[in-house]
Amino acid sequence: MSGKSASSSAHRQLPLAAAVIALAIMAGWAFAQQPTVRSPRNVIQVSGIVVTGDSLAPVPYTTVWVKNTRRGTITDYYGFFSIAVHERDTLRFSAVGFKEFQFVVPDTLTQNRYSAIQVMTRDTVYLAETLIYPWPTREQFRHAFLHTEIPDDDYDRAMRNLARADMKERLRHYPMDGSMNFKHVMNQQAERLYYAGQAPPMRIFDPLAWGQFIQAWREGRFKRSD
Repeated sequence: MSGKSASSSAHRQLPLAAAVIALAIMAGWAFAQQPTVRSPRNVIQVSGIVVTGDSLAPVPYTTVWVKNTRRGTITDYYGFFSIAVHERDTLRFSAVGFKEFQFVVPDTLTQNRYSAIQVMTRDTVYLAETLIYPWPTREQFRHAFLHTEIPDDDYDRAMRNLARADMKERLRHYPMDGSMNFKHVMNQQAERLYYAGQAPPMRIFDPLAWGQFIQAWREGRFKRSD
C-alpha cells in the first residue's frame, strides 16, 4: 500500500510542475512584449566654432545637421554655429573641401549648454583626366584651319584705334562718366569760391580778348568756306 500511495503522489505532482513552468514562460514572454520605457533626454544647446586643422582659420557656411533627422544649421562667415539637440544625438559637420566629421553629444552633462571647437581636416579630391578636343573630326579641323582669318597684330589694332579722326569722333559722341561729371562740378564750385563776394569778370571788357578778335578778323578766320 505504501508503494501505491507514493506513485500516486508523484503522478499528482507532475501536472503541477508543468503548470508552474508554463506560467513562468508566459510571464517572461509578456514582460518581453512590453515596450521599454526610456527616460526623456534633455535638450542641449550646442554652440561652437568650426576651424581648419592647419591654420585654425574659420570655415564659413559649414553644414551642421543632426543625423537621421531633418534638423540642422550652417555656420556664419566667422564659422560660428548654434543648434538645440538632445543628449546622445550625432552631429555631422560637412563642408566643401573638408572631410566629414561626426560628434556625439554626451549624456553626462550637468548643464543644458555645451561649447565645442570643431577642427576640420582638408580633403583632396582627384578627378579623372578629361580630354577636350576643339573639333570632333579631322575634316572639320582642316576646314577651320584653312578658312580661319588671321586677325591683325597688336600694333595694327593700336594704330587703328589711335587714328586722330576716329578719336575725335568717339570723343564727340562719348558721354561724360562719373569722374568727368565730378570734376566738372568741382571746377564750378572752385570758380564760385574764387570770385566769392565780387562779380566775376566779363570777357567783353578784356582788351586782350578784343585784340585776339581783331587779329582773327584781319586774318579772315570768320569767312565762310563753302
